[in-house]
Amino acid sequence: MASTRTKRSPQMPNTDGATANISNARAWTMLACALIAAMTTTCATAGVAYVIPELHRAHAMSLSSAATLAAIPTIGLTLTIIAWGAALDRFGERRVLLVSLLITLAGTVATLIAAAVGAGFTTLAAGLLIGGLGAGAANGASGRIVVGWFPASQRGTAMGIRQMAQPLGIAVCALTMPVLAATAGLVAAFAVPVVVTTVGLIAVVFGIVDPPLERATGHPGAAANPYRASSFLQRVHAVSVLLVIPQSMLWTFVPAWLIVGHGWSPLSAGILVTATQVVGAVGRIVAGRISDVWGSRMRPIRAIAVAAGATTALLALADWLNSPLAAAVMVLASISSVADNGLAFTAIAEFAGGSWSGRALGVQNTAQYVTTAASTPVLGALIQAAGYPAAFAVSAIAPLIAVGLVPKDATPRISETPVR
Repeated sequence: MASTRTKRSPQMPNTDGATANISNARAWTMLACALIAAMTTTCATAGVAYVIPELHRAHAMSLSSAATLAAIPTIGLTLTIIAWGAALDRFGERRVLLVSLLITLAGTVATLIAAAVGAGFTTLAAGLLIGGLGAGAANGASGRIVVGWFPASQRGTAMGIRQMAQPLGIAVCALTMPVLAATAGLVAAFAVPVVVTTVGLIAVVFGIVDPPLERATGHPGAAANPYRASSFLQRVHAVSVLLVIPQSMLWTFVPAWLIVGHGWSPLSAGILVTATQVVGAVGRIVAGRISDVWGSRMRPIRAIAVAAGATTALLALADWLNSPLAAAVMVLASISSVADNGLAFTAIAEFAGGSWSGRALGVQNTAQYVTTAASTPVLGALIQAAGYPAAFAVSAIAPLIAVGLVPKDATPRISETPVR
């Protein structure tokens, strides 16, 4: 379905009165606001993983049940993310983000209230589900903002910065939620996603302007279904699904691995995970910059897949041997497992074009979140049955399979001039 948004020339005003030609400083400021908005998705969907030790130890919840609870926000997000993408193609980024974040805020507040009244699994799950349902627009919208307001020679770098939202959101949750849960209870821990979502909503209100369609580049005939043009998008989706498995394993279970399995304090574990995520965020920027310099999104992804498989396999071996280097190897595996996301997002948005990028990014996120939601309880059960080394080893297989599926770049050189 072709977009019904009005096609504008670069000099025409946007619907909110802003001109299509914005200053470079304004573009980077908007990128910062988009990053904050995207952090809300991470905190709303991944934050509960950081109270798994408290649920397991103080609330008598099995590791498998706690892992299932951690997957529920992702299930909610998965149910609506393609619909949010279609809404982005039709109505634009700003309006959809505002509605999405209001729903996310309602869900995070409901979860906090459920924890405050001592509610059980079902009530907590309901609040987490609502938060997940609202969280599906931020990733796609912020990606479209990057592609819409930055030229191709800067997009990989800008998208790498935008993709910092995920590791930075994880870092915020890891640094605060385990400690708050252990010292002040679940209510204090669940306040963190509420605060982050509120800040994200404010950033959208004051900082986001819809890019004109002409800047959302793509191949000629972008209004046509890009999935029929070639298998490029399908292969990028498949590679991203495989690469998200070790990422999900590490993000969900490393706090419990450190705290329960290796006797780390919640504070020490939170500091290590936070430092890892910050370095991982820088790694995404570096990967994006490399893709800009090389004029390729796919060649760096292939190298990242090799690194992710190798380091996760090495982590399985180190943990099996009870090596004191296991934590250091975990840092390397975590960094390599997150480096590809910005490159895939950029390639998808560039190939799909402004009329389809919302749906294409929705498909990308849906595939990744379905994989995360499905693999998290399975990995939790595998850990209970066979231990962490077995789960790390199984997770290492996926990125090695992905290496052979990475497609060639859609064009020999990424186009600098928007095609419309």
